[in-house]
Amino acid sequence: MKKPVKSWLIAASVASLLAAPVVSQANAEVEKLIKEAANWATWGGDYAGTRYSTLTQINSQTAKSLQPVWTFSTGALRGHEGGPLVVNGTIYIHTGYPHKIYALDQDTQTIKWEYQYSPDQGTDPTQVISVMCCDVVNRGLAYGDGKIFIAQGDATLVALDATTGKQVWRIKNGDPKLGQTNTNAPIVVKDKVITGISGGEFGVRGYIAAYNIKDGSLAWKAYSIGPDDDLKVDPEKTTTWTDGKVAPVGKDSSLKTWQGDQWKIGGGTTWGWYSYDAGLNSIYYGSGNPSTWNPVQRPGDNKWSMTIWSRDVDTGKANWVYQMTPHDEWDYDGINEMTLIDLPLKDANGKEHTKLLTHFDRNGFGYTLDRATGELLVAEKFDKAVNWATHVDLKSGRPQVVSQYSTQAGGEDHNQKGICPSAMGSKNQPPVTFSPKTKLIYIPGNHTCMDYEPFQVEYTAGQPYVGATLNIYPAKVNVKTGQPEEKLHMGSFTAWDPTTGKIAWQFDEPFSLWSGFVSTAGDVVIYGTLEGYLKVRDANTGAELYKFKTPSGIIGNVSTWAHNGKQYVGVLSGLGGWAGVGEAAGLEGATEGLGAVGAYKGLKAHGKLGGVFTVFALPNN
Repeated sequence: MKKPVKSWLIAASVASLLAAPVVSQANAEVEKLIKEAANWATWGGDYAGTRYSTLTQINSQTAKSLQPVWTFSTGALRGHEGGPLVVNGTIYIHTGYPHKIYALDQDTQTIKWEYQYSPDQGTDPTQVISVMCCDVVNRGLAYGDGKIFIAQGDATLVALDATTGKQVWRIKNGDPKLGQTNTNAPIVVKDKVITGISGGEFGVRGYIAAYNIKDGSLAWKAYSIGPDDDLKVDPEKTTTWTDGKVAPVGKDSSLKTWQGDQWKIGGGTTWGWYSYDAGLNSIYYGSGNPSTWNPVQRPGDNKWSMTIWSRDVDTGKANWVYQMTPHDEWDYDGINEMTLIDLPLKDANGKEHTKLLTHFDRNGFGYTLDRATGELLVAEKFDKAVNWATHVDLKSGRPQVVSQYSTQAGGEDHNQKGICPSAMGSKNQPPVTFSPKTKLIYIPGNHTCMDYEPFQVEYTAGQPYVGATLNIYPAKVNVKTGQPEEKLHMGSFTAWDPTTGKIAWQFDEPFSLWSGFVSTAGDVVIYGTLEGYLKVRDANTGAELYKFKTPSGIIGNVSTWAHNGKQYVGVLSGLGGWAGVGEAAGLEGATEGLGAVGAYKGLKAHGKLGGVFTVFALPNN
């Protein structure tokens, strides 16, 4: 039975140097900025995406004395994802689409320059908003070569002079009329700025593109699904994990897993985060869900959607791939960040590994791989509520699906109930942080389950191509044990050992954590909550040391930096994103917003919309 798309969202220092990969071949200026803890020059704080700072002024002893020291209104409603960049004393913040960017003077707390979005001729902002999922959020800016880069909602990549705000160049990365948009934070590596594409819910075929930072000309472009040449896959040299070893993917590795021409509208978009290892000259990222969300319509493994990618940064050629959720049946979008850490790990055969990649997928499994080879080392549940699969078979690398929770097995127009996690995942897109002092990764957890009903949907370019109705609700299962409980919390602050795949300790949070974490050499972890609190926890025990209620819900990422000898913490508040789309877009039906509206109706009691940048520091005395 065909159904209308009734529920669509827009219906309306030293330690860090030891932890992070060497960056000697990277963009020299960005490399220098990253080494100086006074800056926060990339989305992840460093190329490895550790989001760790060597600053110690704000620490487990002093955090209780934190206080807000100044605020700045962005003048924009709806969701504020991403976080501030701090480069050579200037703070750069941004809003969702239609975008504003502010360069702020820290001494005077005034605007140095301001960028106001203006559409290209033929671009209708209302049409762009209608194809943006989820909310009109943008996850951040990039800096390099004296420029600020933004991947705009209308799929235009813009380079601005970082000193004056004047446009240097702009290019089209996609076409919103086809459902192609941009929400990701780009990254500058060497002489290139790299960005992806959004639109998996519109049948967009995902790709990643590298543009020359001097003039915006295309350096290379590689797709997630389709023919080998389009993917920049070498059938003999590109490898994947199979049968307990890495092996060549073979000819037509993607095409063979799709029926007919479905790959042309098959999703696998790339709207997440990009990490870089200079020593291996490789960039790492994840590809998203296959299109449509109705698995019955697209038989096969649907490679290489839901995949961790390693690519050569100069050529885009794929080194290795690992598909986490073959033939996705639950929208466990695989775009979450890759955190590159250097720790010793001995595998089951006694082989030593040190160059690790960690990834916490929406499917609820925390993965550790050898980032040089693509060998799968660890795959364990980081939330024991997960029930769609019993475990990941480490030999084949495949999750072992439980038929009771298979939406494929239930078939079209069957409402499969009690699936954990929900499509929002055990963790959504806000990035984790890794502390080389504690050797733990801290995860912003999402503790929800869902009912999922797939239905037939036809593809029309630029129109929603979802094919499922969802209802989302609290898991009511203990995060650490998997045992039933009556608690209605939907979030979890989880500390994780990446070498053993075990939860070290965990604390419940009332709502899903939708804010990117920061950890520091001061043994603290700092993050925001959907109710609007900035919180500080002890990195060793998890004890809550400080919290402050900002003016709106926090879905932005925390940054920390130093200026004139003083450490600061900054975060954007401004409710929205998928979890806050009910408030942001004025939706009221429980299953609207792909199930988010009903699940997060309690947020109404905690605040309203409105973007505010809040800066924290310790008192002078």
